[in-house]
Amino acid sequence: MTDATNDYLISACYRRPTPRTPVWIMRQAGRYLPEYRAVRAKVDFLTLCRTPALAAEVTIQPVDIVGVDAAIIFSDILVVPEAMGMRLVVGEGRGGPRFPDRIDTRSAIEKLSVPDPHDRLRYVMDALSLTRRELRGRVPLIGFSGSPWTLAAYMVEGSGSREFARVMAMTRESRGDLHLLLEKLARSVTAYLLAQVGAGAQVLQIFDTWGGLLTGNDFDEFSLGYIASIVNDLPTDRVPVIVFCKDCGQAIEKIAATGCQTVGLDSATDIRAARETVGEVVSLQGNLEPAFLRSGTDTIRKKTAEILAGYGPGNGHIFNLGHGILPDIPVENVKELVRFVKSESARYHTGNVNHNGTSTKKGQNHGKKQESPHRRSQ
Repeated sequence: MTDATNDYLISACYRRPTPRTPVWIMRQAGRYLPEYRAVRAKVDFLTLCRTPALAAEVTIQPVDIVGVDAAIIFSDILVVPEAMGMRLVVGEGRGGPRFPDRIDTRSAIEKLSVPDPHDRLRYVMDALSLTRRELRGRVPLIGFSGSPWTLAAYMVEGSGSREFARVMAMTRESRGDLHLLLEKLARSVTAYLLAQVGAGAQVLQIFDTWGGLLTGNDFDEFSLGYIASIVNDLPTDRVPVIVFCKDCGQAIEKIAATGCQTVGLDSATDIRAARETVGEVVSLQGNLEPAFLRSGTDTIRKKTAEILAGYGPGNGHIFNLGHGILPDIPVENVKELVRFVKSESARYHTGNVNHNGTSTKKGQNHGKKQESPHRRSQ
């Protein structure tokens, strides 16, 4: 049960009936909103993350301004490596986050701690608790973390990169060291997400932003196995888990087998094909190309309608972008997207039939974990 007045997101995660398709947007609390920029003008990024009252304020802004069906706590995936003992620097402008002392030896990995999230990440828990109270049940609150692989990529590289050559070299030359790092990260992320649930998160999302760097067995070994291990330790019967792996459409069946309730789709993945492949196992989230939000109203409506039609009638679709919203998107375009999803999607839920025309009650996944062949023991 949830105390949310609008629990459409939670219901959709479990493929339960909803009167329309719920919609939220990755990075919805961000620079495209003037109200967010006004807050950021007063404090730097990390101070915003570490100040619960401010984090709660910007978390709720998209709910009030844009009308999305969920709030996602304002934070950053790299606070976990910082809590493990790394020094995190976030430059203004195009500099982006970086770790001046990157992980480059086994001894550096051994020095990393598995932090108590109630201690080193207390500010995130306080922000979650405060946001949950201030939302007053209007919409569900999403907590999140980066996947172990994605976090490791930043930690080893020291910053963002197109190729992440250093961590990719570890997959070939230092596999044991990489697994030691990933195992520490998996324990840290599991504890972090469990603490978020205790602080008020009602849905969890795991971001595997750089999973697409890996192919074949390497994706299973270095990314998916650790995600499955984390999901296995989460209370998915009452808090659904969304797994978003960017550029991983070819592995959608494996992602669905991790035990998650929802698979997030990037813009390159065909939602109709994805539903035909895994729609009886998981719900799907996505997947409008963010750049289309720079277009006029007609294009936004057309592209949004295509995705809704691609998923088709029935339950289990959460509308979102195929990645985070871009900072130069006009707010009115975002509002139009949300309005259109809410109005247009209602017709796909009349009678609650699925894309084959049969009842959605059959084969629904109500959060039961599935045993994943990719799960690694810790």
